[in-house]
Amino acid sequence: MQLVRQKDQMMAKGVHRPRRTLGAALAVAALASAATACSGSAEPERGAPAPAAGQQAPAAGALTAYVERVRAQRAARVLAAKKWGLTQPPLEAPAPPAVKPKITTRKGFETDGEGLPPVFTTVPTKQKVVFLTIDDGAEKDPRLLTMMKELRIPYSAFLSDYVVKDDYGYFARMQKSQEAGVSLHNHTLHHRYLPALSYGEQKREICGMQDVIEKQFGKRPPLFRPPYGNYNEDTLRAARSCGVKAVPLWAAEAFPDHMEWREWDRDLHPGDIVLTHFRGKEDWKGTMPDMIRRVMNVITSKGYAVAKLEDYV
Repeated sequence: MQLVRQKDQMMAKGVHRPRRTLGAALAVAALASAATACSGSAEPERGAPAPAAGQQAPAAGALTAYVERVRAQRAARVLAAKKWGLTQPPLEAPAPPAVKPKITTRKGFETDGEGLPPVFTTVPTKQKVVFLTIDDGAEKDPRLLTMMKELRIPYSAFLSDYVVKDDYGYFARMQKSQEAGVSLHNHTLHHRYLPALSYGEQKREICGMQDVIEKQFGKRPPLFRPPYGNYNEDTLRAARSCGVKAVPLWAAEAFPDHMEWREWDRDLHPGDIVLTHFRGKEDWKGTMPDMIRRVMNVITSKGYAVAKLEDYV
C-alpha cells in the first residue's frame, strides 16, 4: 500500500508540472502577441527584447504587467511615428550583449603608436542594429528632444564647446530626456583641424573639452570624435591622456534630403555608425526633425533598428 501511495503521489506531481509549463508557454505567447499587435504596419515589428544573458525572465506574475507595458510602448511609438511623418514605426532594438564586443582600429586607420584608443566606423556585431550620433551642437531645436523621446530613438551627441556654451541647459535637458539617458561625448573645444596642431595644442582642445563636459554634465566622457574625422598619432595620445577609451568615426552620414556612404555598396551593415549634425534650415535643406525623419525611414526600410552606442562600446 505504501508503494502504491508513493506512486500515486508521484503521478499527481507529474500532472501538475505540465500545467505550470503550459501556463508559462501561454504567458510567453501572450508576450509575443503583444510585441506585434501594435506595429501598425504590414511587416510586424520585432518582438520585445529578450532578457540579456545571465538575466532571468520576468516571473509569471510580473509578466502580465510587462506585456501591458510593451503593448503600451508599441502603441505610443506607432502614434509618434504618424505624428512625426515616418513611413513606419522604428524597429525595436534587441537586448544589448551581456559582454561588449572587442573594438579594434579599422584596417587602414592605424597609426604607429601602440596602446592607443581604437578608431572605428562599425561596431563588430551580428545584430541588425546601427548607431545614431549627432555632432557639434550648433542647432538647439527643442522639437528634436521631443521627437526622439516620443519615438524612443537612442542617440549619442559629440559636442564642441564653441557652439554649445551659449546654452549648456539645452544639452543638460537632452541628457535626461530619455529613460536610458542620452550620452554626451567629446568633439573638442573649437572644432579645429587637429593634425595641423602640436601635441600640446591638441591636448588642450581634447582634454579641455573633457573638463567642460565633466563640469557641465557630471561625467567625463569615454568617447571622442575628431573634427572632420581627421587625426594623427598625437591626437590619439592626447585623447588617451585624459580618459578617452575609443574614437568612433562613421560609416554613413545623414542629411534631410539624402544619405552619404563610406562603403562602396552604399548600404547599411550590422553595427554601422551613422553621423549627422545639429543643423537647421540656414545650413541645410531642412530641420532637425526633417533629418531624423529621413534617416529613420532609410534605417527602418532596410530592416535595421537603432541601438544605444554605449551599450556596445
